[in-house]
Amino acid sequence: MIVADRKSLEEILTMVKEHKKILIVGCKGCVTVCNVGGLKEVEILASSIGIARKKESQTIEIDQTIIERQCDNEYVEQLKETVNNYDAVISMACGVGPQFLSEAYPEQKFFPAVNTTFYGGAVAHGIWEERCAGCGTCIIHNYDGLCPIARCAKSLLHGPCGGSSQGACEVSKETVCIWDAIVAKKMEQGRLEDLLIIKEPKDWRSARDGGPRRSIREELAE
Repeated sequence: MIVADRKSLEEILTMVKEHKKILIVGCKGCVTVCNVGGLKEVEILASSIGIARKKESQTIEIDQTIIERQCDNEYVEQLKETVNNYDAVISMACGVGPQFLSEAYPEQKFFPAVNTTFYGGAVAHGIWEERCAGCGTCIIHNYDGLCPIARCAKSLLHGPCGGSSQGACEVSKETVCIWDAIVAKKMEQGRLEDLLIIKEPKDWRSARDGGPRRSIREELAE
């Protein structure tokens, strides 16, 4: 799941300060799950902007809507009848959403209300943690299902650094050293010798370093 945080109200107000008729578009995807860009959050942001403008004695008209996914042109097309009726549009999707909207409606202005942070999951109510870096070539089978690329501060693939202490990362005592967890799991299963196996260097050509990536399913592509 893509995890995100909403931008501060001050930043959003600054972005749209020149606009008097705004549409706020939410997304029913990942940002709804992490309570950032769903219907409730859209309503809260609309109310907050309205109150802020009223305090400054400035008029503003705000409409709200939410679509299934802003990362899918099939759903983005649902806005075609109304999107250009506004001075600007605020997207409450991850960073993909406002880009799809901008490409579909190049004559409109789109502003992001969300900061996209990482791929992760819920570890407790209201708490999400990073689990994947989207490197394109998954190798977690070598590490008992734990990812040292996303979960190690240095993305080390051949063991812990000298800075970890008592199971904690040197970056923060609250951050678990994932290599400590990997070694502990192999010890529990009696497979510590796995770590002695020399592995080939990881192929990073599938990662973001090679530029924007594309995934094609031939059986689905038209």
